[in-house]
Amino acid sequence: MIVGYPDPRLTRKAEPRPLDDSLRAIGYRLLEATRAANAFGLAAVHVGAVAPVVVISADEDPAKRDYLVLYNPQIVSTDGPSIPGPEGSVSMPGVEVEIIRPYAAQIAWHDEAGARQQRRFEGLPARIAQHEIDQVNGTFFLERLSRLKRDMVLKKWKKRAGE
Repeated sequence: MIVGYPDPRLTRKAEPRPLDDSLRAIGYRLLEATRAANAFGLAAVHVGAVAPVVVISADEDPAKRDYLVLYNPQIVSTDGPSIPGPEGSVSMPGVEVEIIRPYAAQIAWHDEAGARQQRRFEGLPARIAQHEIDQVNGTFFLERLSRLKRDMVLKKWKKRAGE
């Protein structure tokens, strides 16, 4: 079951924690949900767990999905030009907005074995990683919009949802 907007868990920060079997179980469940949704990525909160786990597609080709499970992910640095790109959320189906993000990001995380990894992502994978790590940190993607744009998007979304 996917957690829908405006569930308050979507704004809660997931604190880093030691990798154990319970965190791995969340990672497996999240990977299954990401595949089922054919999503570019998901954060654990999307499946109801406020935990520091994300799944991202690391392939530059948007038609492909090359999933990585990242435990305790963090953005180490970003660089390159900040560019607009379309973003949405499984928690708010049918909404897609332009969000400005850096072109590249250096991401650190623990892998399933608990080893610390670090990798530079560019383009779409960098955008996906930044988006999902924002969500782990309690920042829903609409918070990246100006208040005026966010209010317009929410008004249209509520009208479409029949509220």
